[in-house]
Amino acid sequence: MAFSPQAHAQITEAPVKIIFPFSAGGSGDAISRLVAEALRVELGRPVIVESRSGAAGRIGVSAVKAAAPDGLTLLSTPIAPMAVYQHFYPSLGYDPFTDFVPVSQIGTFDFSLAVAPSVPAKDLKELVAWVKADEKRASYGSPGAGTLPHFFGLLFGRAAGLPLQHVNYRGSAAALTDLLGDQLPIFVTTTSDLLEAHKAGPIKVLATSDRARSAFLPDVPSFKESGYDIVGTGWYGIFAPAGTSAATVQRYSEIIVKALQNPELRAKLVTLGLQPTGTSSSEFAAIQKADSALWEPVIKASGFKPE
Repeated sequence: MAFSPQAHAQITEAPVKIIFPFSAGGSGDAISRLVAEALRVELGRPVIVESRSGAAGRIGVSAVKAAAPDGLTLLSTPIAPMAVYQHFYPSLGYDPFTDFVPVSQIGTFDFSLAVAPSVPAKDLKELVAWVKADEKRASYGSPGAGTLPHFFGLLFGRAAGLPLQHVNYRGSAAALTDLLGDQLPIFVTTTSDLLEAHKAGPIKVLATSDRARSAFLPDVPSFKESGYDIVGTGWYGIFAPAGTSAATVQRYSEIIVKALQNPELRAKLVTLGLQPTGTSSSEFAAIQKADSALWEPVIKASGFKPE
């Protein structure tokens, strides 16, 4: 592929920094480092990951916005800062569409709805009937207010005609403990957070949120398969600052797409709860816009305001 002399120098000589806008040590940080290693191998020079957390990721995202568009600074992020936050933060500090260029989606993850051991429902239809029989049961937990599981629970409530009330937890661990102890009837979170508990019992995952069944829980139907026309997934992806040359963006996209075809890398991402994808810049831009449009109505209807 042909490059201008400037673009060629930018992409072959200097080290590249990937900013991950949340704390180090979690799955998102690990995903970022796997991408960085793939870029390092292909480019033949250092590619470092810097975790720059704070303000729910907005500090790190803003740092990439402010970086020179020379291909030397990239953003590795989950969906929320780039397709969700603009619907409830009044002063975001950046525009996820005009201040960045999508490079490539890395992979997707879905959500699951699980019920406590004492809930007698074996599927969503039975769950809806059980809740309607006594609306004191109409509560569900999520890993946190303003997370996609929070909003997906509301989406399900609207589709099923249930007045579901959100119970806010700080992470999945505490909510899962309450679910196992029958202190919480319904829990919505990422599918990967529920795998071990579902397989070991006694909680039951009743549905997953992608269009098709989850590869992680092939025995569990999707919401659509269960008769509720709702879909919701999250993703991780790579972005560059606006103004980054098209040649540079395409080169990075091609490297990532090629890397994600490697069985070893794919297997590592699967262990982190991610279904590897790999897209072109234009494909990822379309996904970003579509997901923003998908989540906007339920977020607005919820009236959620961050603290």
